[in-house]
Amino acid sequence: MVRAPATPHHGSLSDTDPERTIEFEFVRATENAALQAIHWLGRGDKEQADAAATDAIRGVFDLVDICGDVAIGEGIKDDAPGIFLGERLGTWRDGSPHFDIAIDPIDGTTNLANGSPNAISVMAASQRVGGRGPAMRQLPSFYSMKLAYGPAVVKATQGGLPAIALDDPLPLILQRVADALGRRVRDVVVASLNRPRHDWMIAAVRQAGAAMRLASDGDVNLAVAPSLPDSGIDLFIGIGGSPEGVLAAAGVKALGGELLLRMWPRDADERARLLDQMDESELSRIHHVDDLVSGDSALFCATGISDSALLPGVKLLGHQAITHSILMRARSRTVRYIRAVHNLEHKIIHLRDASLGSI
Repeated sequence: MVRAPATPHHGSLSDTDPERTIEFEFVRATENAALQAIHWLGRGDKEQADAAATDAIRGVFDLVDICGDVAIGEGIKDDAPGIFLGERLGTWRDGSPHFDIAIDPIDGTTNLANGSPNAISVMAASQRVGGRGPAMRQLPSFYSMKLAYGPAVVKATQGGLPAIALDDPLPLILQRVADALGRRVRDVVVASLNRPRHDWMIAAVRQAGAAMRLASDGDVNLAVAPSLPDSGIDLFIGIGGSPEGVLAAAGVKALGGELLLRMWPRDADERARLLDQMDESELSRIHHVDDLVSGDSALFCATGISDSALLPGVKLLGHQAITHSILMRARSRTVRYIRAVHNLEHKIIHLRDASLGSI
């Protein structure tokens, strides 16, 4: 165990590391979002589910003394209800710590509407310090190509094994992951979304002898999973939402893993639009975790709504509900799994829009 040196007491830990003060407010927000969203499980209305989860999160942060800038928000990719880019969360009282926030009240809305697994409520934050600019990078593309692996692979490549590149052939990537983990390729497990655009990847992984874990929606938890020691997933690859890529990067950073990402224009029109905003070198740039979430601050939390590889979903038992959440911070590399039992007869969920109802 590493112990901090003794220092003169000039203030509390929260003065120098406000993440310690507010981290459980993020968990409370995703818990409340999950508790609101669970009532829409399998009801075929993802818009109402998203609206309920979104308002529960706003209700929590209306009471939290932070200056929160939404750097990655809901609604960027589509017209769904949500918390949008540039919105402010928190009280914004003088002296409150300043955070960039990434948020997806429901990652896997289609899964939730269909009553399927793999829906979570997820948030991440990175502290702005010293007047520096945004701590989270905004990407203007709808989709990005992503590749994520865990800290064991990072350590092995830093120790002399060949680095993994986004443009490496998949069989080579799989072999390097296997070598880093001390396994055979056939023992490597790869996660991806089950999409036609991924057919060639899925075929290549299976032809190389590795196993696939396919999800129908929601790739944030899939990207974070290889960095967790007990997820059973070693590698994530796929083309998915750019905002979700930055959100996942905070979780991967907090765990010491790596995520490689490059913007992926869907067609010629989007490519031309992006090139109006940047040159070809920027469009084709491969971003690493530290490019997407800068500095040493990264906080990530999620609560399961329906069961996923990352977390169990909400369990309703009469007048009680059981939630499972994960909370992690880059500065301490602490990972907390939080099982909470909520008494629904006494619990109050503060909502900004009272018309959405509370449980």
